[in-house]
Amino acid sequence: MNPRAAAGSYARETASAVRATYLVFALLGLAGATWASRLPQIRDRMDLDAAAVGLLLLLLAVGDLVALPLAGPCVARVGPRRAVTTVGAFVGAGLAAVATGFALWPPLLLIGLFVLGTATGFWDVAVTVHAAALERRLGRALMPRFFAGFSLGTVVGVCLGALLTALSVTVSLHIGAVALLITVLTPVAVRRFLPRTAPPAWSPRGTTREAGPRAWRDPRTVVLGLVALAFALAEGAGSNWVSLTVIDRHRTTAAVGTLAYAAFLAAVTLGRWLGPLIVDRLGRPGALRVSASAACLGVVLFAAGPGLWTGFAGALLWGAGAALGFPLALSAGSDDPAQAAARVGVITSIGYCGFVCGPPLFGALAGRSGLAPSLLVVAAVMAASLTLAGALRETPRVAREEAIDTAGVAPTPLH
Repeated sequence: MNPRAAAGSYARETASAVRATYLVFALLGLAGATWASRLPQIRDRMDLDAAAVGLLLLLLAVGDLVALPLAGPCVARVGPRRAVTTVGAFVGAGLAAVATGFALWPPLLLIGLFVLGTATGFWDVAVTVHAAALERRLGRALMPRFFAGFSLGTVVGVCLGALLTALSVTVSLHIGAVALLITVLTPVAVRRFLPRTAPPAWSPRGTTREAGPRAWRDPRTVVLGLVALAFALAEGAGSNWVSLTVIDRHRTTAAVGTLAYAAFLAAVTLGRWLGPLIVDRLGRPGALRVSASAACLGVVLFAAGPGLWTGFAGALLWGAGAALGFPLALSAGSDDPAQAAARVGVITSIGYCGFVCGPPLFGALAGRSGLAPSLLVVAAVMAASLTLAGALRETPRVAREEAIDTAGVAPTPLH
């Protein structure tokens, strides 16, 4: 094949895979936000109090935590393409069960949430492994931007839910339609994934494929998991408590509190979209230090600043700072494609503990000291994460999961 034509084909294949990965990340965000946007109606239909709603959310989180340790070895075996195609169907089935259970039999809704949590845990690992393969192929940081796609998916899901609620569209019709959309679009998008992203069956010289249990014993992987945990705690605390803290601390209306939450989400999304530019300039450790410092300062400004304007400024700085840590930890854990799936599974498992444990932790602290002072724990965690930034340094590349075509087109090394 003509080298120029081969290079053009390679570039088109890569660009198509990037677009498909954005779409899959967005669908993942849409899936979670769709049912969450109708949680008030689900709560009323099942006659749940606040404690029972917490248990409902815990059921989803348990499904996630069950899936994540198993996801790495499974994705390593079958590859991201087959994994995402399969779990996309299960995500659709979980949402369909939630829709049907709401309409006909509430216990089916509970089963649907557990299936949804488990399937999205697998989906998260599989699409992250593919995103890391694209980073290596293109030679530049893309993971934060893919996570921005996820954030956009959640925003679309929440806005769509609000619109359909206002239009009195039934919960079952709404969730069922999104279930069908995800079931149809996921395999269409996955066909554009890179053709060879699973680690090779052979081990290149100096490497071994890392099984799930061995990945848990790798010190760098565990440290990266702690980085993900710290930033998940920061992001989850903002998502759960920004609006309530603004309302209580500044004695303002619910609409202003919601606006502060929207500002936080917008900052997270923008921070992830601009993240690759920061990584290209500062490297992963430098980007993490800047992010943690910004989040730390933002939380202090938000929780201890003198007025409402400092609350909004703090929420923006907090959201922008919290945006990068999780995707950067996953990107660092995927440096070696032969071990990427197992390591991503470990990092995600540790990181998601921040989303699971954060709400009850801050709820308990708020009961003793108030919401705003309790959030200063986030600032302390961000400050502590600065000491872990060195773990994000790029490790020497010893393996590639894909064959470079015979035209000799090769990716540029990451900076």
